[in-house]
Amino acid sequence: MSRIDAKFAQLRSEGKKAFVAYVMAGDPDYDKGLEIVKGLPEAGVDIIELGMPFTDPMADGSTIQLAGQRALEAGQDLEKTLQYARELRREDNTTPIVMMGYYNPIYSRGVDAFLADAKDAGIDGLIIVDLPPEEDDELCIPAQAAGINFIRLATPTTDDKRLPTVLQNTSGFVYYVSVTGITGAAEAQAGDVAPEVARIKSQTDLPVIVGFGIRTPDAAEAIAKIADGAVVGSAIVEKIGAGDSVPDVLAFVKTLADGTHRG
Repeated sequence: MSRIDAKFAQLRSEGKKAFVAYVMAGDPDYDKGLEIVKGLPEAGVDIIELGMPFTDPMADGSTIQLAGQRALEAGQDLEKTLQYARELRREDNTTPIVMMGYYNPIYSRGVDAFLADAKDAGIDGLIIVDLPPEEDDELCIPAQAAGINFIRLATPTTDDKRLPTVLQNTSGFVYYVSVTGITGAAEAQAGDVAPEVARIKSQTDLPVIVGFGIRTPDAAEAIAKIADGAVVGSAIVEKIGAGDSVPDVLAFVKTLADGTHRG
């Protein structure tokens, strides 16, 4: 059983939904970014999504783009992002870590080398937003063979004809993108999301987690009531970008976690 599977089993036994927090590795710099990541589990985060900074983040809005730029300017790279996982694993061997980003840095490193390093570092899953199911042989299938979950995005435009293809080699959980467009662009509405989550759940036994457009504890709670959990990224990254202290960032994260766990 993977750490992701174990986490969802634990949450189910406790009657809770999963709170997933996204942060950009290396934002605003290596040390402060690492301090935030290390504090996430105690703040109530069930799964950590670790952004891989990249120069052309086409699915991301300005908040995440600026975070990536800050990280790159501070010297963050793929190796240092893997080091975040190694550092966290020294004190936490249970919280799942999912790396989220784009294929180019992985391709540049070499898929086999990356997967070996990621597995060794304690990475549990990958969300690679620019690799469609038609490219599963590139990374998805090798990742699964290496024991790393490959988590696929479903969107409001993923129709019934497309959905089985999206779900075919997905593992860990399904990430439902609640709004069309880029991150941080609009607010998720539970009433709109609920039938989509039900449609996906009718086709898979995997948990369905909803992200994009969730910015407040109340919104996280509303989404958690109709899905298996909620992802918050831009709202957290905004606090980091504004220069909030690590304790203030983590206190905000805790309010989001508490909201999700009420769902």
